[in-house]
Amino acid sequence: MIERLELFIALAKEGHFGRAAEECGVTQPTLSSAIKQLETMLGVMLVERGSRFRGLTPEGRQVLTWARRIVSDTRTMREEMRAARLGLSGRIRIAAIPTALAMVAGITTPFRERHPGVGFSVLSRTSVEILSMLGNFDIDVGITYLDHEPLGNVAAVPLYSERYHLIVGAGGPFADREEVTWSEVAQVPLCLLTPDMQNRRIIDRHLAAAGATVRPTLESNSMVVLFSHVRTGEWSSIMPLNLPAALDFAEPIRRIPIVAPAVSHMVGLVAARREPHTPLVSALLAEVAGLNETALGVQHLHR
Repeated sequence: MIERLELFIALAKEGHFGRAAEECGVTQPTLSSAIKQLETMLGVMLVERGSRFRGLTPEGRQVLTWARRIVSDTRTMREEMRAARLGLSGRIRIAAIPTALAMVAGITTPFRERHPGVGFSVLSRTSVEILSMLGNFDIDVGITYLDHEPLGNVAAVPLYSERYHLIVGAGGPFADREEVTWSEVAQVPLCLLTPDMQNRRIIDRHLAAAGATVRPTLESNSMVVLFSHVRTGEWSSIMPLNLPAALDFAEPIRRIPIVAPAVSHMVGLVAARREPHTPLVSALLAEVAGLNETALGVQHLHR
């Protein structure tokens, strides 16, 4: 039963029989047979029939919600029994907003020192994707903003406060300033995250509140791309202070606080609200609750 539900979840996720079978390491006939057996067992059609996958039936969408819960609870039970025998082990799946990626090592490193049998998978995702993946049990925890857009039914642990700075090369615009205003920031060539990123939406709101409109000359969903352009000295960016500090670029880069107003937003660890959490997630939430910004490597420098 559990195996069939897992195959059904994979089919719903991939939207394609062949890809779902490949993802699960089975043949396509095996997957199709498992879905038909599940339909016979439940007495309803789960999949719109056709020469190829055409979607789930209304009953199939209902079953998918239950399937995710059942499979997740089964995995939790197995993890608890394994932890009782062997201690914590397994892999924690993390998705983080791009501006928080540099902080992940401040969580994973001390946790692995305490629990050497645990590994991690870390993905870069938007805040919207993180919440969707939590709801679909595709990740175990996320790192995202806590105080700006609705989070839904999640457990949250604050990590650090994100403060915004103009990031410029040593000879770039305003490089000799101790602080700069939001309206002044809009006057320089900027490279920013893409509009689907919550950090970008936050920045756009603060610029609009200051009566400024910015059209960045470069957009990317990669912080590495943004940093590589700032390093040329021809571009500037708006970033949290912790990013250039954590990556510790050798080239002189100025980090100038943006004021009028000075703003900050809380970033934290989120997990689907459920009882009980898996042993891995429970241990990680407890570990993170004991961390502070210094332990995460968050700095409070002007430059």
